[in-house]
Amino acid sequence: MGRYDDPFFLPLLFLSFSSWLSLHSSADTSTSQLSQTQTLIMGNLSRSLQSSLPNVKWNTSDPNPCRWIRVKCSSSGNSSVVKSLDLSGVGLYTAPNSSSAAGFFGLLCRLDSLESLDLSANSLIGIPGIFFFSNCSVLHGLKSLNLSSNMLYGALPNFSNFSSLETLDLSYNNFSGTVDSQLDGLARLKSLNLSANDFAGEMPALGKSQGLEELVLSANSFFGQIPSDIGGHQNLTLLDLSQNDLSGVTSDAIGNLSKLETLLLSSNSLGGLIPRSLSNITSLSRFAANQNFFIGSIPSGITEYVRVLDLSYNNLSGEIPADLLSSPNLVSVDLSYNKLQGPIPRNLSQNLYRLRLGGNSLDGTIPETIGNLSNLTYLELNDNNLESQINPQIGGCKNLTLLNLASNRLHGELPKELGSLQKLVVLKLQKNNLSGGIPDKLFELHVNLSVLDLSLNSLTGVIPSAISRLESLSNLILEGNYFNGSIPDTLGNMSSLIELRLGGNRLSGTVPTMPANLRIALNLSHNLLGGSIPPSLGALTELEVLDLSDNGFTGEIPTFLAGMRSLTLLNLSNNNLSGISPAFGNYVTVITSGNKYLINSTESQNTSGSRKKRSPVVIIVVVISMVALLILAAVVVLLISSKRFYRVEDESPQLGESNLQIVNGCFVTANSIHRSSIDFSKTMEVTSNPRKIILKTRFSTYYKAVMPNGVSYSIKKLNWTDKIFQMGSHERFRQELEVLGKLSNSNVMVPLAYVLTEDSAYLFYEHVHRGTVFDFLHKNLVNVLDWPSRYCIMLGVAQGLTFLHGCTQPVLLLDLSTKTIHMKSPKEPQIGDIELCKVIDPSKSTGSLSTVAGSVGYIPPEYAYTMTVTMPGNVYSFGVIVLELLTGKPAVSNGLELAKWALSHSARSSEREQILDPKIAKTSLTVRSQMLSILKVALACVSASPEARPKMRNALRLLFNAK
Repeated sequence: MGRYDDPFFLPLLFLSFSSWLSLHSSADTSTSQLSQTQTLIMGNLSRSLQSSLPNVKWNTSDPNPCRWIRVKCSSSGNSSVVKSLDLSGVGLYTAPNSSSAAGFFGLLCRLDSLESLDLSANSLIGIPGIFFFSNCSVLHGLKSLNLSSNMLYGALPNFSNFSSLETLDLSYNNFSGTVDSQLDGLARLKSLNLSANDFAGEMPALGKSQGLEELVLSANSFFGQIPSDIGGHQNLTLLDLSQNDLSGVTSDAIGNLSKLETLLLSSNSLGGLIPRSLSNITSLSRFAANQNFFIGSIPSGITEYVRVLDLSYNNLSGEIPADLLSSPNLVSVDLSYNKLQGPIPRNLSQNLYRLRLGGNSLDGTIPETIGNLSNLTYLELNDNNLESQINPQIGGCKNLTLLNLASNRLHGELPKELGSLQKLVVLKLQKNNLSGGIPDKLFELHVNLSVLDLSLNSLTGVIPSAISRLESLSNLILEGNYFNGSIPDTLGNMSSLIELRLGGNRLSGTVPTMPANLRIALNLSHNLLGGSIPPSLGALTELEVLDLSDNGFTGEIPTFLAGMRSLTLLNLSNNNLSGISPAFGNYVTVITSGNKYLINSTESQNTSGSRKKRSPVVIIVVVISMVALLILAAVVVLLISSKRFYRVEDESPQLGESNLQIVNGCFVTANSIHRSSIDFSKTMEVTSNPRKIILKTRFSTYYKAVMPNGVSYSIKKLNWTDKIFQMGSHERFRQELEVLGKLSNSNVMVPLAYVLTEDSAYLFYEHVHRGTVFDFLHKNLVNVLDWPSRYCIMLGVAQGLTFLHGCTQPVLLLDLSTKTIHMKSPKEPQIGDIELCKVIDPSKSTGSLSTVAGSVGYIPPEYAYTMTVTMPGNVYSFGVIVLELLTGKPAVSNGLELAKWALSHSARSSEREQILDPKIAKTSLTVRSQMLSILKVALACVSASPEARPKMRNALRLLFNAK
């Protein structure tokens, strides 16, 4: 199947133009009539578009096109002429080389007065060159042409006929090939945007466009060095070369761009030194060169005028210049993950709101002057060699929302001044040498604090019961300290908590009732806890990891643990458990070694013969009792069956015997095959049978249902009574589902029908489930998923997500992970749970958005601060999925998120290959090269900054062109 045969590239519907062109424009004061010629052209243009889509009705009652809302005219003598035509975002579609396209662009070419033409954000696939680019010299006065965000492909056309162009925007298309002489005739060009295409080759030579002010070439595949003659474009204010394959040394000639305001060199392979000449540009406000291979020291004076500086993920070394952080213009600095040494400068800009210095080898103390930065919002000094105490002056940073001092050599007690940071959301102090107890003042952060990580320190004393006052806390990590005493009973009141790690301490006593919303992990390992495993743990129905190892628990393993289908890991090793271990499903890893008197269920079966010899009387009694029970059960079943048969003959059939009453059952698909196959009466029968379960996710349970005609469907059950489901109205739920039911994409699970009861919703889908991406990637240990399959999965998910984001009303995903992507085959993924964002209200959860949005490891960092699901957030989750497929590692391993691990190992080129799954990367040089290209895409997607992540459309294009 060709690239443009894919459903993603099908044209959008042509929207009605009546709301765009036929309404009177309040902005247009022209009352003069167009010339007869131009009136005729505009009328023909209207009819040309109508003829290609006859269902579109244009209201042309106003005879003067100058009063149409997207047409601008200006007076010329006794009449007016058309100067601007804006058809952006109206759903315009033209197929390549079609007669309708030829007619449309042929008419545009006759508007000889046109100065501005905007056709952006449509579905243009091809523009007939013979009618427009080659023979359209009549548009000699055209100054602005915007064709961005379409589907144009092929080589870049020649623009020599448009010699007056000042602005040309071709971004977000699929143009390919090199940029050579096609733009040579544009001597008046001021703004050129070719970003997010498939261009390759060396950077275009634009020597004839000396007036160029904006040059944007980002997100292509340009390679080679930045030409030294770039310094000749003295009028440049914006130069964006990010996300390409540029290499070599950046010439000092770039410092000649005396009017430059923004310079973006990020995500290339540039090396050498940071040009010192940049410090001469007094207008430079933003400089980003992150994710490259720059070496040497950071030039002094480079931030004298700069407001935003990002040099992260390079190989920069030496000390941070004393003046680098002091300029009053400076608001954001990111130097993380380099090889910087020495102290943090004391002179700091009062206007800093972001300071990221993590992942270096900085030493010395945290300067007390940081406490003077009242605007500071994000402070990350993690993964360095800082050896001081945490200065109490930190309490002066009243606007801090993120404080990360993890993995240093900090010592001393936790300053009570931390409790003054009332806006703090994330506090990470793990892997230091901090001592003493947790100050009570810290518990005053009850409004916003969501993440508290004090693990792997030397903290002592008891865990204060007042910690439960942190009512917004979602992640509490205190493992690897010296806490003693009992676990506070008050922890059970922390309703927002989804992760609790208390392992590696000296806690004693029994396990109290735990917060019901725990789902990531409960780790109580390596303590002095005893007693039996409490039944209250059975209420943790969403828990994924339970670790009670290396304690003194006694008694039998409760059978309820075997019924917790959310569990993926259960570690009960090295306790004093006894009896026979219950049988667990293959969906959970169970570790029970080191329990001297515990017998596994398989061992029990193997030794049953010896037991019979030792206790025959007991066995006989048990057998007789079981026979009696079976006879009694048979009598009961016979009675129930006779009543049921009587009812079937006497009454109309009822849906099961479960007291669940169907409120509404409705189709949302127009497909007659599905309409005739789906039997709503099967809903309760199937969903009341646990053996029909094929998958459980956080919010959904999937069942396999075989209809009377033999066709199989998947039924998904949503728990309507969960308080975070916002669909109080069945009618509103129906409306949302009917919108989703009209979608059509082979990589998206689209609902076909639904059944509503008072407390649940049941959605029908085509049954294509052969497992999830997670199953294929991490559970099939025998047959490793090969590279062609992994690549197809990446493309399929990217196409599905691009389709959902491109809908008229974009569909955002609340939970995108390898566990929510179903597999039709090893190469055909389908995105599931597309309705969750429509029916779940995060504000009704007791914590932050991160307590309900997504699975751990896939949740973008900004969700800790917001209550909004976003497109960049979805892109982050997609990036994690791509990293999983590239590395073969799960999203979280040993408490470390895959995205953070990959970013920390990507700063140096020598480490990037080590990120890749060796079982795949070593199959061939071609595969390794393609994986490295895709790794760049994945790392861009999981960027800490939402603004730095590519749009899904761009990510899809980059995946297509990975070589």
